[in-house]
Amino acid sequence: MSRLRARCPDCRTLTAVALGPDYQCHSCGREFCAGLVRVPRAWGKGGEAMAEAAWLELPYPEAAVVEEDSLAEQSVALASELPVLPLVLGGCCCAHVGAIQGLSAREASLSVVWIDAHGDLNTPATSPSGNAWGMPLRMLIDGGVVSPQHVALLAARNLDPPEVEFIERSGLRVGEGALGRALDGTDAVYVALDGDSVDPGELEVFLPEPNGLQLDELEQILRAAAAEGRLAGAGLTGLVRAETNEPKLARLCAALGL
Repeated sequence: MSRLRARCPDCRTLTAVALGPDYQCHSCGREFCAGLVRVPRAWGKGGEAMAEAAWLELPYPEAAVVEEDSLAEQSVALASELPVLPLVLGGCCCAHVGAIQGLSAREASLSVVWIDAHGDLNTPATSPSGNAWGMPLRMLIDGGVVSPQHVALLAARNLDPPEVEFIERSGLRVGEGALGRALDGTDAVYVALDGDSVDPGELEVFLPEPNGLQLDELEQILRAAAAEGRLAGAGLTGLVRAETNEPKLARLCAALGL
């Protein structure tokens, strides 16, 4: 019986369905391993370019579009709309909140690999900007959705002092070996990838930061994450709507085995 009705990226019909963990279009016969969930929102001031990036073309069946009027409503809707293996396309990093909430409810224990130039560990009291997109990882940890010991923060290099203090006292995994330590003892992993984790020019992103990863280095990290843990889902955020991003993002998703 069908588990998912989605729009096929090839023939554009609404006949792509899930068969176990896989997806097959009943119209053209193409098979996929993930369903795409678009989240065209950016919870902060001036993030329209990020929201537009949710409409980038990626080679996966479109399972849902989540456009709620508040972050809380978005998270609830996103958690309920997740296909068996979701690929979430934001928007800002707040798109990961509902995805991780939904997957955490499915899994006995979920780890998170958060790849971002920023920590996303602020609170309303510590945030210099007040933008919610600087807070989603902290929301998840403070809400008990994921343990900081099961979070690997990679490629972060622009951290506010309160974020540094939180990392030091929380046990969140950073530095050499962070990936393996975060995944140890968990059943599955969600990979949250912000495009600004790479060096400017590698991708077209909303908030470029110098001294980032090369695309080849990022691919290696994604392959390692998929090899060390069972992938429960992944999300792409912090981008802008540039056609040059599309083949590069498809390449990164392939590194995850999607």
